[in-house]
Amino acid sequence: MHRLDLAVILVYLAAITWFGARFRTGQKSLRDYFLGGRTAPWWAISLSIVSAETSTLTIVGTPALAFNGNLGFLQVVLGYLLARIVISVLFLPQYFRGEMFTAYELMRRRFGERIRKLTASIFLVTRALAEGVRVFAISIVVSIVLGTGEIASIVVIVVLTLFYTFEGGMTAVIWTDVVQMSLYVVGALLSFFVILGKIPGGWAHVVAVASPAHKFAIFDFRFSPTIGFFSRTYTFWAGLAGGCFLTTASHGTDQLMVQRLLSARNERQSRAALLASWAVICVQFTLFLLIGVLLYVYYGDLHIPPPVQPDRIYPAFIWSSLPPGLAGLLIAAILAAAMANLSAALNSLASTTVVDFFHARRPGTPEAASLRLARFSTIVWGLILLAIAIGARHSHSVLEAGLTIGSIPAGALLGVFLLGVLTRQPGEYSAMIGVVAGVSAILYVVLRTPIAFTWYVLIGTVVTFAAALLASLFEPRGKVIPSE
Repeated sequence: MHRLDLAVILVYLAAITWFGARFRTGQKSLRDYFLGGRTAPWWAISLSIVSAETSTLTIVGTPALAFNGNLGFLQVVLGYLLARIVISVLFLPQYFRGEMFTAYELMRRRFGERIRKLTASIFLVTRALAEGVRVFAISIVVSIVLGTGEIASIVVIVVLTLFYTFEGGMTAVIWTDVVQMSLYVVGALLSFFVILGKIPGGWAHVVAVASPAHKFAIFDFRFSPTIGFFSRTYTFWAGLAGGCFLTTASHGTDQLMVQRLLSARNERQSRAALLASWAVICVQFTLFLLIGVLLYVYYGDLHIPPPVQPDRIYPAFIWSSLPPGLAGLLIAAILAAAMANLSAALNSLASTTVVDFFHARRPGTPEAASLRLARFSTIVWGLILLAIAIGARHSHSVLEAGLTIGSIPAGALLGVFLLGVLTRQPGEYSAMIGVVAGVSAILYVVLRTPIAFTWYVLIGTVVTFAAALLASLFEPRGKVIPSE
């Protein structure tokens, strides 16, 4: 280990922790702690959305996808744009009708308290599981750099991130996201040109080697109405439909993202932040996939066997092949993405716990007591994520594992949210039946069929929506709650 690299990493960790903790003085109410006082500009929220959407899974896992495959993952990104348009039209007007702290308050207003707690519970469980996988991804990087065990690596990052999230709340989350996203984008650009410089012949040689291997292939338009079609993960149809439904669910019903949208000053700025984030995310995914293509050519030219675990390819190259100082900067960039996403998860889990469960039972709780509870909840969720990460150390691909876990309940959540904003007749009873049916259907698909995870959200959404509509035909009229 180079002392300069280690110094760069330690300085970064200390500086970002100090920077985030500085926002403690502005936290005087739940509005401050969970929505940043609604003072952040749209561009900062946009970068914060990107930071949460990419995370360490993107930085570590995306190059591995291109190394072993091609650029086909970009087909999913096309669906991301369509999803943002849907959210802007259907969900944002609902979220800015009055002041909300969580996405699940919309469910209470439309259906009732039980469906609110059901959807909030699904979020808490699945977000914790998915975030645990992301936290494990951090240990891949830290263990390479420090030579420590995976558990010790996880503890270091979780404790530091927990500290500044505990202190600064959502304001710290947004502004540290801006700093950290800028750092890992710069780091990715630097690594791209460094890897390219190590390949004799430069970009022309990369094209000559990668093109015959179909590494630059993006679109797969093959379509056949068979189970084999649905088992292919990255096709144009799976990407457009899967990416759209997955992102509509994650950005429109998942508190991790919705909390950022609610932190905007008004609906117009929230919409601008959401749409602008797509352009950045598209460039980022392209950059990390191209890094994977460069590594494919580099490893092939030197006849170097790749790591057994594909997700170690990019961080291992950085640490073993880049000059002192630069390697430390790039590792710090990867840690930046990890800490940014983890801090957002901690704050969103705490906000859902306090607002949708504690305040629902004790609505008159003073602000000071609520703020103490919010900070305590942040600590508890930090410990839970730590435990889940330790148990997630045997994932083959951290990127696909995280997306798969997130996709299982997302369809049920999206289905019931669409039911709430598009219909008036179904009530709480029908909504709960729909959610149960949607989750059950996806669990069957996951466990009993070869269907790819890119289709999970679409299937879950359709089953949930249809089951709820069917149940509403038998629902007593007294249980129907109007949408207004």
